[in-house]
Amino acid sequence: MAQKKKKGVKDPNNSIIAQNKKARHNYNIVETYEAGLVLMGTEVKSLREGGASITDGFCQVNGNEMWLEGIHIAEYGYGTWTNHAARRRRKLLLHRTEINRLGQKLKETGYTVVPLKLYFSNGRAKVEIALATGKREYDKRQALRERQDTLEAARAMRYRNLGG
Repeated sequence: MAQKKKKGVKDPNNSIIAQNKKARHNYNIVETYEAGLVLMGTEVKSLREGGASITDGFCQVNGNEMWLEGIHIAEYGYGTWTNHAARRRRKLLLHRTEINRLGQKLKETGYTVVPLKLYFSNGRAKVEIALATGKREYDKRQALRERQDTLEAARAMRYRNLGG
């Protein structure tokens, strides 16, 4: 018989570790992919403690491999000489066809691959990466204006429905 989960208890095997909220503001997201990460033991322990930042991260293709660079996984507090470097390159696990497709897009001008989210899925560390194009300054202002307008419209509808 399956056990019931208690409310408010986080499942460590399915939890978000870090998000890159600025990526959706700075880039137009074209496609998203889920990739596995090749990690050391102390990196996994540090991720379980929540010590990661992916805001400066980006991906590169070298040959038939894709690498995640620029992310910071804090050193494990109880690690000894086996501890990892905080900002090292980490190999991404993707299918060959996905790597080839992303490699072709990266050769074109204007495309980049950025990490959106770092999380655990069934006990395995995964990263959601996105093929993206950069936004210009006026595009960012327009997106902010549209979001503000929709919030104001929703607020007005809520106020009207309450009978104010």
